[in-house]
Parts: sequence; structure tokens; C-alpha cells
Amino acid sequence: MREHRWETQSALSFEELLTITDRLRSLGLTTMHPEKEMIAYVEEWEVSHPQDIQTLDSWVTEDVTLLQVLEQWEGDFFLLAGRYHTVFQNYQSVNTYCSIAHPWTIQRPVATLHPQASLWIGFRHTHGFIRVRLHTTEIFTPGESVESPREQFWLVDRQEAFRESIETLDLPIQVDISQQKVVLQTTRPETPFFCSWPDAFGPCQFEFNSPDPFEFLVPGSRLAATWNDEPANIRVYLTGFPEKALVHFTQMMELPNLRYRCSIHCCLEEIVEVEERLVPRGRIYGSLAEFQTKSHLPEGIDAAAIIGLVGFEGEFRLEIRLNQHPLSRPDTTKWLENLVEYPLIYAPLPAFP
Repeated sequence: MREHRWETQSALSFEELLTITDRLRSLGLTTMHPEKEMIAYVEEWEVSHPQDIQTLDSWVTEDVTLLQVLEQWEGDFFLLAGRYHTVFQNYQSVNTYCSIAHPWTIQRPVATLHPQASLWIGFRHTHGFIRVRLHTTEIFTPGESVESPREQFWLVDRQEAFRESIETLDLPIQVDISQQKVVLQTTRPETPFFCSWPDAFGPCQFEFNSPDPFEFLVPGSRLAATWNDEPANIRVYLTGFPEKALVHFTQMMELPNLRYRCSIHCCLEEIVEVEERLVPRGRIYGSLAEFQTKSHLPEGIDAAAIIGLVGFEGEFRLEIRLNQHPLSRPDTTKWLENLVEYPLIYAPLPAFP
């Protein structure tokens, strides 16, 4: 689920972040202390070699994934996915995961969705999968709604976009509308089938699995071909592989842009040191406080709130995420600004693959 998100309009020093944390604690919130261990998240960390992850060996890391970003790529998606699967077979184990993301274009006119959507072809130890994601123009989380009849545009757009992708992929999936939500069901009940990224109008993503890792290569290539032969930005995700395997994957392509993402166990006071090691670029996210808004805003709808930090290129910002607006959008922003005593801008994270 994409969340409502705000961030400070200007950069803050780390000391200013700690001052905000102290203020939140004085208001009765349970907040992170500088010397307390936390789990932070590193994303889009550009590296030159897979072994660069060793830069973080001072801390415990989990869910380490190497991304290969192929910018302005032109080629046959079928052959590309097949090449990755060939290497995958040499190193696959219970913990390995490989997926290749490619954009596709919704052909029908849409008002509530971005015409650019995403698909993945992926390989795990015992099966392959295909994943399709739609990107909404606005965020409506579960429990939120829009005025009638505007809600019908959201439902019809999503239903028809999913149906378009399913027909192109020739998958045994039915798309319906039930209780004002889009519902997807498969007629192959023995097949693992998942829907996720839920919002007020149903799922934004589905994943269909198969014991045959080659089943989705041709269908996925058909859907990728809707990109109209324009150069595409490809993202390859590699999780659970030893360094030898990552080097092998990297040697498949000329000069791929390598990026790491992972979770890292560190103390709040160590965040600055971690961020300094994310050279040349890399973001780090960490939670400073989590609470239900009802406890501090009894007149509003109860929402889950996370107040955290974002570090990037030596600068920090405060971020706030909510699973829904407790008040109207303008009033929610004002309330949050009064809470942290800093001006904020509404800044949802992009729906990148």
C-alpha cells in the first residue's frame, strides 16, 4: 500500500532531528533514543562492485538485494529474462530470488491510473512468477473514499487495465467488481496467486506463480512489447546470492548501474556514520516514533502514523507517513506542522518498481 507522506521543506541537521524527537517525547509519544538500536533501511545505494556491501560490515544487515539498473535499454525482453534464468540456475537455492522489471503501457485511455505500468518476470527456487502493478495518480488508502460518481472511474479504470494485461498474458484470472472494489480470482486454484498494494478500490498488483519457470517468458514479452519499442529502464533484483554469483550476473551486461538495498541494525546515534558510508549516493530511512493519531487527535479518524528520518547525500529531512488522513488533507497538514513545529510538503514516494 502506498502511504500518505510528508517531509520537511528544507534539510535539517541531525541535531535538529534529535531536538524534534525530544519534543515528541515531551508530548507523550514513545520515541527512539540516540543510544537505542533500531532497524533502518538503505535504498538506492549506488556501488561500483558487489563487494561494496562489505562497507557496512560494522553492522548487521538483512534482506540484502543487489539491483542492476539498465537505463535506456533496447533489446529483446524474452532473451534478457532467459539469460538471467540461465545464470540463476547455476546458483539457485532455497533463499535465492531473481526478478526482471520492465514497464508496459495501458492501451485504453485512463483517468485515475498512470498509462505506464510495471511487470516483473521472476524466478525462485522451485517456481517462476509474473507480477503486474498499476500505478494510481492519487493515493486512496483503505477506509478512504471519493465522491460518487467519481469512484466509478477508479473502479472501471482498474478493472479494464487489469483485464487488458491478463488478456495479453493469457492468464486464467477473472476480474470483477464486488462491494465497490475490484476483485481478482484465478480459475487455477492449485496455483499460488497473490494480490497486494490494496487501497480503497482493491489491489493495485497481482502475482501469478507457476512450477514452470519458462511459462511466462513469451507472455511477459508480449506485455513488455506494449512499450512501443521505446528505450526502457530495466531493474533486475538479485537477493540471497553469494558474491561470486553477483559478479557473474554483473558480467552479463556492459557497465550496469549497481545499487544495493537492505535493512541494517544500528543505533540512532550511528545513523550519520552509516549515511557517510553510502557513497556516492544512497538513502537511509529510520523510524523515530510510531503512534495512533487518536491518542493526540481525538476529534479525527484514527490513523497509524510513523515519524522518521531520511538521510541522503549528507542531508537529513523529517518524514511523516499516515495510512489515511485523520482530518481533511489541509487540516491534516496543519496538524502535523504544529506537531513537529516545521513546515511540511505533501510528498508521496514514487511508485517505482
